[in-house]
Amino acid sequence: MEYIKRDLERKFLHMSAAFKAVMVVGARQVGKSTMLKHLASGQNRTYVTMDDTQLRIFAQTDPKLFLQTYRPPILIDEVQKAPELFEEIKILCDESDERGQFWLTGSQSRKLVKKAGDSLAGRLCILKMYSLSAREKLGFDPEGELDFSLKCLTERKKRSGRNNVVDTFENIWRGGLPDVQKKDEEQLSEYFNSYIETYLMRDVVDDYGITDTEGFRKFLRACAAFAGQLVNYNDLGASAGVSGVTAKDWVKVLQSMGIIFLLEPYASNELKRLIKTPKLYFCDTGFCAYLSSWTTRDVLMNGAASGHYYENYVIAELLRHYAYGKNKVNLNFYRDNKMKEIDLIIEENGVLHPVEIKKSSAPDKSAIKSFSVLKSGERTVGSGAVICMSDVVIPLDENNLIVPSNVI
Repeated sequence: MEYIKRDLERKFLHMSAAFKAVMVVGARQVGKSTMLKHLASGQNRTYVTMDDTQLRIFAQTDPKLFLQTYRPPILIDEVQKAPELFEEIKILCDESDERGQFWLTGSQSRKLVKKAGDSLAGRLCILKMYSLSAREKLGFDPEGELDFSLKCLTERKKRSGRNNVVDTFENIWRGGLPDVQKKDEEQLSEYFNSYIETYLMRDVVDDYGITDTEGFRKFLRACAAFAGQLVNYNDLGASAGVSGVTAKDWVKVLQSMGIIFLLEPYASNELKRLIKTPKLYFCDTGFCAYLSSWTTRDVLMNGAASGHYYENYVIAELLRHYAYGKNKVNLNFYRDNKMKEIDLIIEENGVLHPVEIKKSSAPDKSAIKSFSVLKSGERTVGSGAVICMSDVVIPLDENNLIVPSNVI
């Protein structure tokens, strides 16, 4: 299969030049190993995988001898299966000033990240990887950081092509796991079914000790049905026949595995009466669509849930962009008890950028009517956007733009 260039490559190589060890974590099958093996090609870098039973036992039982045998610079795949290596990696990092000696991949489990962080504090950079973005699938490199200025977005639009609803929902329905990109509908369905049984169910049993696998399957589908909505743990639990307390624990498990993410509500001392419940989104909309039995792109595109999926898609695309970019931002949403709502607030350098998401191709000013609530807060409010199915970047007023979703 032809290699697809990943947006994380730039940040990974930049961190590898600064840290002695860099670890890429993420959900199963998002392309972590493929990217690192591609970046290592042509280098004198040893590759080992802990999926190999003999190598894994060797690493677990004698990590010192293992790393004498397979010397850095080294790429260790699925390192969570041999956490005994971390202490020996720490020793080797302290014996050398060389950067980028250890490239690691691992699952996104809390236990792995904590153990690696504790053992390799100050030596390790941990980067998160998601499934393919729409930009990556199209080979669209926007060149530079995203801001919500007319100049930036107009330049991006010149290179992004037409914003077509059919193509957009093909991206939403298929999702971004690399192995599904060339599969037909029947093959894709079987792939996701196997993905659940081969990876997710095995991981929840082995890594999290969950024995009620049937209940967890139901819970996974319930989460898909609630995507884009405020989290209600009691309702999620009832759908799977478990308590609200168990549902809360299982949401944390799915977060830890990189399957879902929770968008937290915006908090401010000046803005009172805010909703405190997070919203649930899937990291991969294709997997979410499979779990909800949207069997074709067109059925999803024309269905009652299409707006929720479009919102999930846009927010997940922005999540990827900022995870791989240079600038750190806070992503939140706003809702108060008067039902005023802003789909997304991007806080960057103390400036708030409000974002509304509409599947419409021609939204009007009513889409930004809630943006004004932010002006009573202590933060500076910058330019905002209505991200939608328009094919042109145009001002909606002096502070806000209509933005085609394919430029983000």
